Amino acid sequence: MNINDKDARVKYIRALERFLGSCVSALKNENFDFGLFVKRAEKGLKTLQKVDPIRLDSTYTNGLQNYANLVSNSIVNLEGIDIEETHKRLLKEANLLEKEKYRGSYKKEKHKAQGFSDGY
Repeated sequence: MNINDKDARVKYIRALERFLGSCVSALKNENFDFGLFVKRAEKGLKTLQKVDPIRLDSTYTNGLQNYANLVSNSIVNLEGIDIEETHKRLLKEANLLEKEKYRGSYKKEKHKAQGFSDGY
């Protein structure tokens, strides 16, 4: 993998993360407005389309791609959808993605006091 591949990869992942952040801030807004969310998501998707897609390997980055596709599909077919249900689903998926991102950093050792005993 040469430098240009790495740059393109980082650029693509960064664009996906920016898109996720934009969606999350709109979804978590107390005065959630679906119309406003759709506009923001469309703007984010246009920005994403400017960046060349790269093959991603980790579960987190694949999740980012899948989330972008989910949002895209959710805002394309607006007829006959349950806005409340769509809002819940998009928020849940975004939360799961954030959980996946930080999965390794929150490990807490349980039962420290009952740790290793060498018999003395």
